Amino acid sequence: MTDAMHIVLDETAMTAAGQGNILASRLIHRAHAEAGWYLYAPTCALVEADRDRPGTAEHLVAMPGVTVLDLDLPAALAVARQASWAAAHSQYAAQPTPDRPDGAIIATTAPKRWEGEPVRVLDLNP
Repeated sequence: MTDAMHIVLDETAMTAAGQGNILASRLIHRAHAEAGWYLYAPTCALVEADRDRPGTAEHLVAMPGVTVLDLDLPAALAVARQASWAAAHSQYAAQPTPDRPDGAIIATTAPKRWEGEPVRVLDLNP
């Protein structure tokens, strides 16, 4: 296990950040200010968050602590098998990779959505 914190924002967390959710704001601040904190915005979740709350995408991608994850071929294949592209891309992004050998935690305001899924969850509800 590494000391780095890798956190994937699902679309609910992105929308919450745009609405001033204090826990989401703290994650964004840490990713910008502290070494070893990494925050990811999967493209499909970013699109869905912007549909729910217009302007969210532009707001998040302007933040230096947020890394946008493209929909590359392996991600597209994973997304194609699921009903929700946003959730599928978030789950795919949370899986272990060479850069994130322990995977990532999904930050969400809808933790029940992730029950039974092979991911770790961070509930952003106050």
